[in-house]
Amino acid sequence: MTPDLPPLRDVIARHGLAASKALGQNFLLDGQLLDRIAAIPGDLTGACVYEVGPGPGGLTRALLRAGAKVTAVERDARCLPALAELGTAFPGQLRVIEDDALSIPLTDVLDEGGHIASNLPYNVGTALLVQWLSGEVWPPRWKSLTLMFQREVADRIVAQPGSSAYGRLSILGQWRSTARLAMPVHRSAFTPPPKVMSAVVHITPKPAPEGVSARVMEQITAAAFGQRRKMLRQSLKSLAGALNALEACGINGERRAETLSVDEFIALGRVLSSASAHQPG
Repeated sequence: MTPDLPPLRDVIARHGLAASKALGQNFLLDGQLLDRIAAIPGDLTGACVYEVGPGPGGLTRALLRAGAKVTAVERDARCLPALAELGTAFPGQLRVIEDDALSIPLTDVLDEGGHIASNLPYNVGTALLVQWLSGEVWPPRWKSLTLMFQREVADRIVAQPGSSAYGRLSILGQWRSTARLAMPVHRSAFTPPPKVMSAVVHITPKPAPEGVSARVMEQITAAAFGQRRKMLRQSLKSLAGALNALEACGINGERRAETLSVDEFIALGRVLSSASAHQPG
C-alpha cells in the first residue's frame, strides 16, 4: 500500500528548501506529471533506479510509488532530511548518498541492467549524459535513461541531419542507442519556473555497430562539428586517413557535417577504426 505523503510544497516549506540557482535546481511539484515521467521506462517493480539531484524528492516519490529501489545522489545537504523522511515512508526502497554525481562511478550506484531517471540539474545534465553514453564498453550498465533537460539540449540529442540542432550530441545519442523525445514539460511546471522550456528524453541502448571504436567516433564528430561551417575535406583534414575514408565511403568532401546521417558517420568511423587498428604501434 502506498504511504500517504504530505504535499511537496509543504515539505519544501517545512525544510526551507528554496531552489539553489548555483546548483541548477528547479523543483517539479505536480504529482501526476511526476508519475507520468516515472512510467516512461516501463514497469519498475523491484527495478534498480539511479536518480541524480532528487532535491526534495518529487520524482523520487514517483519512482518509489512505481515500486523501484532507488539510489539517489544529492550534493545539497539541505535536502537530506526530506529524503530521509521518504526513506522512512518506503522502508528498504531508498538509499541516499551525499556526493557529486560527476565524481561517482556508475558501478557504485547502479546494478547491471538498472535504469537511470532524473530531473537533471541544468548545470551538469549534458556532462552526465556524455559520461553515460561514452566509452568502449557496450552495452552499457543501464537499461534505459529517462532524463529531463532544457528543451534546447533535448532537441540536440534527438535531432536529425540537416537541422541546426544536429551535432555531436545527436551522434553520441543515436549511433548505438535509440533516443526519443518522450514528453515536453512547460516551464510553469517548475518551482521556480526556469526561463526555458524543458523536455524528457528516453534513451535505450541498441547493439553497437561492429568494428567501430567509440574513441574514433568522438574524434570524427569533434573535428566535423568543431568547424561545422566548413566542408568536410577541410574540417577533417587534421585526422589521419580521414580524406581517404571519405572517398572509401563515397561521401563527397564538399558536404558539411550536419548533412551526414548517423549511418554515414558510422561508416566513416568503421574505416578509420580499421585503419587505426592496423597502424604500427
